[in-house]
Amino acid sequence: MTVDRSVAAKSHVLPPPYVIKPVDEGSSVGVLIVREGANAPPQELTNKDWPCGGEVLVEHFVAGRELTCAVIGEKAYDVIEIRAADGGWYDYNAKYTKGGSIHVLPANLKGNIYQNVQQLAFVAHKTLGCRGVSRTDFRYDDSPGGTGELVVLEVNTQPGMTETSLVPELAAFAGLQFGELVRWMVEDASCDR
Repeated sequence: MTVDRSVAAKSHVLPPPYVIKPVDEGSSVGVLIVREGANAPPQELTNKDWPCGGEVLVEHFVAGRELTCAVIGEKAYDVIEIRAADGGWYDYNAKYTKGGSIHVLPANLKGNIYQNVQQLAFVAHKTLGCRGVSRTDFRYDDSPGGTGELVVLEVNTQPGMTETSLVPELAAFAGLQFGELVRWMVEDASCDR
């Protein structure tokens, strides 16, 4: 659900654990995780200098692993499991600091979860009318006693192309080097389709 930040600051709008995300940010900026047993919402929401807007997305926290899959053109590529190098969660620093995260490629997943991630990434790409390159992020709870839940978190329609970015890594794993990927993206970009 989306709510005004002041509402989310007064009392729990969902039973903990849950996640609060600013609706007008990205790269995990302003994300707050409310853990099970928390007595009150995060106090950061009450700060007068809160830089992340007035509206927040509040969603159920899914324990487990962070996964991602890119779709390039008409193909879903492999699946990466992402772990923060410090053992925490995949926050801004883990995403953009060299060595801040560990990428397991291909992700070691049981059963048909690998193919389910690829299929869901492709279906999300098509359903949302994406073209070119997209990257879909997931949470998968295969923790001991976990739910087995596989949840689509979001579809990134302009995924990063930095030294620590995931799409270039997925492309390279499939044999498509950075220069080739960029060339394909430029050649594929057109408005008259």
